[in-house]
Amino acid sequence: MGRPRSVAGQVTRPDRSLTGRGGGAYEARTVLERKMNGWIGFIGGGKMAEAILTALVSSGTVPAARVVVSDVSAERRAHLTRTTGATTTDNNLDVLARADVVFLAVKPQQLDEVTAQLAPHVRDAHLLLSIAAGKRLDYFSKQLPTGRVVRVMPNIAALLAASANAYCLGPRCTQGDSATVRALLDTFGRSVELPEAQFDAVTALSGSGPAFVAYWTDCAVRAGVALGLQEADARSLAYQTLLGTARLLTEGIFTPEALIAAVSSAKGTTVAGMDVLTRTTLATDLQRTLTAAATRSRELSGSA
Repeated sequence: MGRPRSVAGQVTRPDRSLTGRGGGAYEARTVLERKMNGWIGFIGGGKMAEAILTALVSSGTVPAARVVVSDVSAERRAHLTRTTGATTTDNNLDVLARADVVFLAVKPQQLDEVTAQLAPHVRDAHLLLSIAAGKRLDYFSKQLPTGRVVRVMPNIAALLAASANAYCLGPRCTQGDSATVRALLDTFGRSVELPEAQFDAVTALSGSGPAFVAYWTDCAVRAGVALGLQEADARSLAYQTLLGTARLLTEGIFTPEALIAAVSSAKGTTVAGMDVLTRTTLATDLQRTLTAAATRSRELSGSA
């Protein structure tokens, strides 16, 4: 491998961390204090809700004493109270009564029943953030006609406050709601507002993407083992390479093209490997993979 060199596309001063925008927690806390009643609620207390809740509390965005979560499972309620300090309940209406900002985090197949229960109790002050996969905004316009609803697509990296988040405002939302949502989402990752027509692509790229990246990484580990490395060493090297590469890209040190150039030298090892890689069908196969995921997303949302 050649020594990295200065190339076009390199930035000398990184401006953002891998896990969000830095000021997100302060911005979100300020929004909650000034515009909302300071409470955040979750209807549904599953793994994704727990990840988001934990990030909001650990970042200082909201104290655990001002978070309320409803869940049908007594076991989940006890777990969330024990591990996060949040108030829990088995009554969804308790969440609406306390919190102005509410994450709708139940399974898609449960939404008909849940939204029917909530609809008569949704107030003008409520801002509802749905993380239910495949449920479009027109669904919520019918189910919660008085609600300000935002569709949010996080990913599993919310567990480490490193989620890739996309969001889309419903028809009753305001531009002020956009700032509120971005501030909240940026506490557990990076966020971008997109038109809903692009959400199937978002689902494929960042929603399902961690699985595709993990598959490639596992293949790299097995290739390293085949070359003589111990599995533990191969995993350690591959995982750190993945993390380091992600930081170089997300912190603006390199563009992908510039990073490839920086690691390459004439007749070196990287050039030898890239010569093979660029002659494979990897690019085409990756496009087919994302297309299949996006197509399935459209099918699940009923827009295929």
